[in-house]
Amino acid sequence: MIAAGASIGSLQAGLPLDPLENRILLCHALGITRVGLITQSERQLTGEEAARLSALVGRRIGGEPIAYIVGQREFFGLPFRVTPAVLIPRPDTELIVELALERLPAQARMLDMGTGSGAIAVAVAHTRPDAQVTALDVSEEALAVARSNAEANGARVRFLRSDWFAALEDETFELVVSNPPYIASGDEHLAQGDLRFEPADALTDHADGLSDLRTIIAGAATHLTPGGWLLLEHGYDQAEAVRALLADAGYLEAQSWRDLAGIERVSGGRRG
Repeated sequence: MIAAGASIGSLQAGLPLDPLENRILLCHALGITRVGLITQSERQLTGEEAARLSALVGRRIGGEPIAYIVGQREFFGLPFRVTPAVLIPRPDTELIVELALERLPAQARMLDMGTGSGAIAVAVAHTRPDAQVTALDVSEEALAVARSNAEANGARVRFLRSDWFAALEDETFELVVSNPPYIASGDEHLAQGDLRFEPADALTDHADGLSDLRTIIAGAATHLTPGGWLLLEHGYDQAEAVRALLADAGYLEAQSWRDLAGIERVSGGRRG
């Protein structure tokens, strides 16, 4: 329990978390910036502030992700609101945004499937306001978060509630991207770290980890214009399997790209 009267400076080194998390929770609990931590280092916490900070630290010690505690995570240089209804955007996923931007023609249409917080769709639409970005998700709660992120970041995105391709009818796009559930049912990682708190349906396909990827690969061709690209984020050990699925489905130039850790994180192919 953090006592009233403790100074901001002493708490920066005294909380039982790593220094970055200490700073984040102090700023959030006290409503000050990182500069404020320095300029107000001698300020002592009131009883209410101490209780608020104690509650936040307790949640973090219990394993709850920092992003859910403060309700926000930065992605592609933009602030994104996050709630337990959506996955927390991760730096690994910035790779698919970069690849999408490289392959998106001027005035083109892009589809983001299973958008969650809207991270991919909003990042692309914010960077390329000429693009016509559509994002879908089966979860209405996730779509509400995604809409708020598009509005907060001034990004023009059309959102649809859809179970994969169901709501699209005969629409076509120059680019289709997705970061679908790809963790296999029973994988030990689901019971570890932040994943324990994130929505299970957004993490696992409740099967072998490839079933949603198969669905997207099979259905995307009819919604891609000739020459259009399909880009898929997947697990650290799934690149070879996804490339094979793409090649078997007739996609050209099936290949994978590595993230900053050197892991094959995104695979894709082009419709002939």
